[in-house]
Amino acid sequence: MDWRGAAPSGGVRRQKCGLRPCGGFGYNRRRAAVRSERQAGPGWDTVKISEKLEKEIEQLEHELSVELPAELKRAVALGDLSENAEYHMAKQRQEFVRARLGQLKKRRADLSLVNLDNIPHDRIAYGSVVRVLDVDKEEEIEYRLVTSEESDVAKGLISTSSPIGRGLLGKQVGDSVKIQTPGGAKELEILKLATIYDCEDNGTGPANGPA
Repeated sequence: MDWRGAAPSGGVRRQKCGLRPCGGFGYNRRRAAVRSERQAGPGWDTVKISEKLEKEIEQLEHELSVELPAELKRAVALGDLSENAEYHMAKQRQEFVRARLGQLKKRRADLSLVNLDNIPHDRIAYGSVVRVLDVDKEEEIEYRLVTSEESDVAKGLISTSSPIGRGLLGKQVGDSVKIQTPGGAKELEILKLATIYDCEDNGTGPANGPA
């Protein structure tokens, strides 16, 4: 199948991203312009995703440090904790909030790594469009690596924190990787790669969707 043709089942069609490295006169200006556009569109807006995470973290931290202690204090004042439904509900909520905060803070840390300046030019990373060969099924599949908030497996959008996403990160064309997924082990061979820079050089990117 032609690299710019229709995607195989389970994948996403290739965007019109050049497969050559970007560079040359005016590249930095193009890169800055695309970065600005990226922050205005869905699928690239890690800034808004981070702001949403920060807002929820702030709300939950206030609940954990102010509201829940007050509820627990009121419940304790009622006496007989063994039969005190308000107390047990507040304790359960407290455990949930702590766990949720842990998840959100991990996501915040993961998103902080999505820095264009840290993304390699010749290896799979966030924003890459990659075609792989499933060695066992002899099937070619196309993926786009995105954040977990953007992921949609049915459309070929896989999170960089998913088993396949983690397995592909840092790989180059010609590499093979064995990945353990919930559906079993997979051996994937990287056939084609367009990094975030290749997409930028053509004025497009993951936010623009399939071509």
